[in-house]
Amino acid sequence: MTSLLNAANSFISGNILIYVLIGAGILFTLRSGFIQFRLFGYAAKSLVKSRQVDRDHISSFQAFCTSLAARVGTGNLAGVAAALSVGGPGAIFWMWLIALLGMATSCIENTLAQIYKTNDHDGTYRGGPAYYIEKGLGQRWLSIIFSICLVITFGFAFNAIQSKSIAEAVETAFNIDQKYMGLVIAVVASMIIFGGIRSIARFAEVVVPFMALAYIVVALGVVAFNAAELPKVFSLIISHAFGLESAIGGGMGYAVKSAIQQGVQRGLFSNEAGLGSSPNAAATATPYPHHPATQGLISMVGVFVDTIIICSATAFIILLSGQLDPSSQMEGITLTQSALHTHVGDFGPIFVAIAILLFAFTSIITNYYYGETNLMLMKQNKLLLMFYRLLVLAILIVGPVAELPVLFSFADVSMSAMALVNLVTLLLLSGIVLKVVKDFREQVKMGVEPVFDRKKFPFLDKTMDKDVWDDTSK
Repeated sequence: MTSLLNAANSFISGNILIYVLIGAGILFTLRSGFIQFRLFGYAAKSLVKSRQVDRDHISSFQAFCTSLAARVGTGNLAGVAAALSVGGPGAIFWMWLIALLGMATSCIENTLAQIYKTNDHDGTYRGGPAYYIEKGLGQRWLSIIFSICLVITFGFAFNAIQSKSIAEAVETAFNIDQKYMGLVIAVVASMIIFGGIRSIARFAEVVVPFMALAYIVVALGVVAFNAAELPKVFSLIISHAFGLESAIGGGMGYAVKSAIQQGVQRGLFSNEAGLGSSPNAAATATPYPHHPATQGLISMVGVFVDTIIICSATAFIILLSGQLDPSSQMEGITLTQSALHTHVGDFGPIFVAIAILLFAFTSIITNYYYGETNLMLMKQNKLLLMFYRLLVLAILIVGPVAELPVLFSFADVSMSAMALVNLVTLLLLSGIVLKVVKDFREQVKMGVEPVFDRKKFPFLDKTMDKDVWDDTSK
């Protein structure tokens, strides 16, 4: 089963997804006028100001934290370790590149999610790729395919991985049997997911900033203590990224391909730019300033924080520890724990266990919501929703006793399929969404607070829901 999944994944991600992902990132970077660099400062300021929204609506900051809750998880600790183990230090360079290009892609997909969101008439909105596929392209069959892929990927596969990583980390740090942790995770998760998106957003708003800051502080301490070794680490990453080390002994092509593939896959798994997941959270917000591109810009900050800051922190912790050994049996979260143990002693594994507990648990909650949003597009049925909730909780219980390589292989295949559907859609709708982004940029350049006027875009005015982006939706 694993070999079949790996073959399918190698074909999709190695021969198709990598080129589409990089190509889309370059295209959106060029056509948006390098927006991820030119308006990054404005995006960061907007994020800080975005809490200026009444309590009846979900703020851009809450939506940002919700999407970051899904992004910051196993991929940042176990995923980076896996990328280093399989692809070598060079994989980190390709993770960085994918993140920088992906920031532009993230801006486009999250702006689209805001444009085509649906009003739930209770102060909240709902949306994502499945919604803009159906409304913007007029292809409901394709939106259903995407929704099915997302439910499988996030509701089931990714949540099994998150549950497994929590259980492994806790067992390593506290010697608690993995099979018991699955039940604990499911019970605690059920208390939040039954509360709906408001409960999830409030939870993410409190936990995500705290956990991210704590992990970054520890990582910065490790880096500062080993500052003299940093030039060697950067040299190691760059040389392996382009096969310079392998060129001496042969096998350069394979080493580079492995580094690129691992960097792209684990980078996509971590920051999710172009994957089509974060738009499900972005669509829930009432942005400030009141323009769809506001949320698109804010989403770029999430990609940057996830990969350039948090994933890099994990990579430096591992590479500075000297624990990366191809002959070692350590992989995933165990490698990260062992690396931090080298730096700070017994505190290391315990800290990583607590970090992954918070990181992965918030991911579980948000992953569940992504699945719910897409399930509701396919069919609004309370019994179906209850069945989905119970199935997700069952997956959380089973996850810790599953094999990690099988889970990652299954997740990679389903993730690649939904990413391809989303990326093709973004390319088809790029003309109109880039006009919306340009409208935002022009207003910023004029020194005025951007406001969206749907009447300026006849195609959007015709295909958007009538009760969003009008005078009553502010």
